[in-house]
Amino acid sequence: MKVVFLLAQDVHLLDVAGPSQVFSMVNNVSGISWNQIYLADTSTVVSHQGLLLHAGTEWPKLAVEDLVVVPGWHIGSASRLSQPMSDALLDRVAIHHRKGGEVMSVCAGAFALGAAGLLAERRATTHHTIQDRLAELYPRVRLVRDVLYVSDDRIHTSAGIASGIDLALNLISERLGARVAARAAREMVVYARRNGTEPQLSVMLRHRGHLDDLVHQAQDLIDERYVEKLPLADLAEAIAVSERTLTRAFVRTLGVTPLRYQQAIRLERAELLIASGSSVEAAAREVGFEEARMLRRLRSSKKFQLNGATSLDF
Repeated sequence: MKVVFLLAQDVHLLDVAGPSQVFSMVNNVSGISWNQIYLADTSTVVSHQGLLLHAGTEWPKLAVEDLVVVPGWHIGSASRLSQPMSDALLDRVAIHHRKGGEVMSVCAGAFALGAAGLLAERRATTHHTIQDRLAELYPRVRLVRDVLYVSDDRIHTSAGIASGIDLALNLISERLGARVAARAAREMVVYARRNGTEPQLSVMLRHRGHLDDLVHQAQDLIDERYVEKLPLADLAEAIAVSERTLTRAFVRTLGVTPLRYQQAIRLERAELLIASGSSVEAAAREVGFEEARMLRRLRSSKKFQLNGATSLDF
């Protein structure tokens, strides 16, 4: 089978290397050969990180089972989003899909698929910072916001950067089985294979945009030791404030108590483990819950769920 990467100028290295490493690792763990081909409009592509990449310019003969991947590139202006590569190259992508082939994009690569006419009336996603621009340029796309990846009619789009690894692992799982995907993830030291519906920003990242240094210090401790028992008194003592001061700062800044924040992190990590094959009981122990019953209660609680994603809005 062939995997064809289409490289635009200013391409992001991890958008290419992440999925490429997944397909390469599958060769090692399964013995199934994936022939990776790199194409561009010119034989030399300069990545956004400054590394020169050599690419072919002749489109290969593809079969239905072959995959075309369009990695993302650095976005300098809106005009570069609609035409990141030649019409001739985009036409080849559209023809491959029309003949029954699969197409995958990473981050801004979704804009290339839009320019190729492949996103009209189809569900798709992209990086959270450019999703509004995708909807503006291609109003017929059925945009799915703030998820890791989406598949619709053999069109697979992902949020970008590291999520390209998640999408590639998911495609491997669909084609070759979850066992092969799990072995590839383990060899790559991927903590957990995330589902497409996972939020693009984790609890740890999503609630770090504030300017309260006291809360940041407390979050640092909770993020590092979330599996441990962290009594409020001990947490307050560690950052030299009173329990009342710490609780007030947390509620004022994040809208939740330190305990609720810790529970949200535990729940999010448990969901990743469960998605990767762990039982609820095993996941509960791994993230620090004394009883699986608590994890089950949090998973079913609407207070902890918002559109399928772990939330602090409770």
